[in-house]
Amino acid sequence: MIFLATFHWSWLLLALLLGFAMGWIAVVHRGHGVSKGLTLGLAALVAALLAAALAHVVPGRPGYWLDLGLIIFALYLIGCGIGSWLRDRVLPGPAGAG
Repeated sequence: MIFLATFHWSWLLLALLLGFAMGWIAVVHRGHGVSKGLTLGLAALVAALLAAALAHVVPGRPGYWLDLGLIIFALYLIGCGIGSWLRDRVLPGPAGAG
């Protein structure tokens, strides 16, 4: 993991900044979301990939890319959360009907 962070620091930083930008510019619409089945399926897929990475089930180069992809995905999601939270804190919301 240290090798991944040392060798691919620019890609990791880019994923974090891209997530931050997407979190900042994303406008939340209270519309129809994804179905519960799709949400559970995607969560199960991410959990299975994470378990495979932690158990070192995938050896060699594919395992290396799996680890790198999961780290990039996690940093992107963290950046999205930070960007969305910061936008909510910095920019004023819509004026209330007072």
